[in-house]
Amino acid sequence: MSSLQGQTGPMTSMGHPPKDEAEDDITTFLDHLDDDAPDPRARPHQGLPALVLGAVGVVYGDIGTSPIYAFREAIRPVAGTSLAQADVLGLLSLLIWTLMLIVTFKYVLILLRADNRGEGGVLSLYTLARLAIGRRSLPVLALGIAGAALFVGDAVITPAISVLSAVEGAGLVVPSLSHWVMPVTLGILIALFVVQKQGTARIATGFGPITAVWFGVLAVTGISHIWANPVVLVAFNPIWAASFIASHLAITSVVLGAVFLAVTGAEALYADLGHFGRKPIVLAWVLLVFPALVLNYLGQGALVLADPSAISDPFFRSVPEAFLPLLVVLATVATVIAAQAVITGAFSMVLAAVQLGLLPRMRISHTSANQSGQIYIASVNYLLLIGVVWLVVVFKSSAALASAYGIAVTGTMLVTTTLAVIYARTARLIPVWAIGGLAAPLLVIETAFMLSNLSKLFDGGYVPVLLAAAVGVVMASWWRGTQLIQAKNDKLAIALAPFVQSMAKSSVERVAGTAFFLTPDRDIVPSALLHSLKHFRVLHQKVVLLTVETLRVPTASADERVTITKLDGQFTALILRYGFMETPNVVLGLAAARKAGLKFNAMTSTFFLGRRRPVVRPGFGLGVAMDKIFALLSRLSADPTDYYHLPRDRVVELGYRVAV
Repeated sequence: MSSLQGQTGPMTSMGHPPKDEAEDDITTFLDHLDDDAPDPRARPHQGLPALVLGAVGVVYGDIGTSPIYAFREAIRPVAGTSLAQADVLGLLSLLIWTLMLIVTFKYVLILLRADNRGEGGVLSLYTLARLAIGRRSLPVLALGIAGAALFVGDAVITPAISVLSAVEGAGLVVPSLSHWVMPVTLGILIALFVVQKQGTARIATGFGPITAVWFGVLAVTGISHIWANPVVLVAFNPIWAASFIASHLAITSVVLGAVFLAVTGAEALYADLGHFGRKPIVLAWVLLVFPALVLNYLGQGALVLADPSAISDPFFRSVPEAFLPLLVVLATVATVIAAQAVITGAFSMVLAAVQLGLLPRMRISHTSANQSGQIYIASVNYLLLIGVVWLVVVFKSSAALASAYGIAVTGTMLVTTTLAVIYARTARLIPVWAIGGLAAPLLVIETAFMLSNLSKLFDGGYVPVLLAAAVGVVMASWWRGTQLIQAKNDKLAIALAPFVQSMAKSSVERVAGTAFFLTPDRDIVPSALLHSLKHFRVLHQKVVLLTVETLRVPTASADERVTITKLDGQFTALILRYGFMETPNVVLGLAAARKAGLKFNAMTSTFFLGRRRPVVRPGFGLGVAMDKIFALLSRLSADPTDYYHLPRDRVVELGYRVAV
């Protein structure tokens, strides 16, 4: 369990919002504190069919567009030597069993069950492992940071390669338009990121049906070629995959790196778990996505066996020329949707990182009253957009980007598998021999894919590595800085119990009203209270020491939300608890506290915040560099008034400097 509150950040001057803004603010405050006011979250959930369709559009958009380029990139190294029927069948077998083992077995059957109150992703798995261990573990923390950072690197590359690969298909229809590929790609990507603020629910409403049609087209085109050349069905036998690897050892690394493109987007299944839930994601995979992908890959293989010249672009060559324009348009739309899976996953990942103390506060918008996991983070959205645009401009083609793809994805998958093993072993979910039997094949396969992708490190693969390294350093710096400041505060802390006793006998002047002092530690006196006494020499008639705690679970239950402790006639301790996938809303929390028995007058209440400004000592070295990053992040951190949804015209901030 950890505590979060608004004491880290730059000192900002107190300002008053315009009159009409202030009136709206206090009206909202009073409305939420009305005992009879309905909870805006208490609305009916979406039905299962709608969630399944939404999962098809958002969760599977990325993996659903892999047939555009995965088989093409995997067959090219083989075609450079000699192409035989056994080669095609071996590649198809590799693709099918990669989907079976990594997506179906690992993610759909196993990891989707390892949810933390409905939330998934590498940070949720880190939290489960951390709770199972029962104490802080720096190696487990490092794994969590590495997994989250690598996923962010994937979230930057996926939109770029997905949209580029589809728009390039327009060159097959009108070759003269090939020089418009980059401008069109950039325009589509910019529009995609701009629309994110509408929320996952609205996006899924439009994307789901389109993606369902896309998977239908994948299945139909595949079946048409399988019917003409059914020999490809023997690729379901894994012996063909093993035989291919044994006979192509010289190029196995290159081929495996390309085959892995077929499962990029699998991590989004787990990361987007909180957006739709396990059952809709599983049903979508089993009933539609997996069959359509397998049929299309088999169809491309059948086409290449019948017409070896189709190797240049087997996906777009799989339809008659008259239907090619329609396929290009549909593929372009599908790849735009494909980018959605990692974008929504990145939002979920960042929210979890903020609440777990790995990133500074950010302004987070909840875009759905039905699904608590559907959020939008503007700063993350536009940082991703900048990174995606940069990649398109620098690499210029999907073939070039394919070299940069894979390292981030395989790295995240390896971290996820490792954390799952730690969690299963520590929590004693299943016997050790069963853990080894399940995890060993996955670790071998994913390590092989990682090594094959590392061969592309200097051919563009450095991009996701550098992106992940930058994000990892930011997370590590923020975590380190908050730990250092907490340690300093602990040394200077004044115990709360004797302070309350001394105030009962104090002659300090009392003023009317209730003062809420936000504090990260309910056992010590808040710094804002000490500064208030020092400078104003007054104390309110009622003092509420408010602690906002972040639980190591995604959402707090109604019973966990509020704890009220009466310290004496003047002081009360109030704890509001939120899950790490929730944005703390103090106003809504106070409404629950009032129902639980806390008495205060909203019109005479004031909220006091302590704002610490880190000051970095002079010098050089890794530690000083991380301290400087922490200080910069503190200045960029979101205003705690907005982050905690406090009434803006009733907040007083008291700032001070802390050396780090």
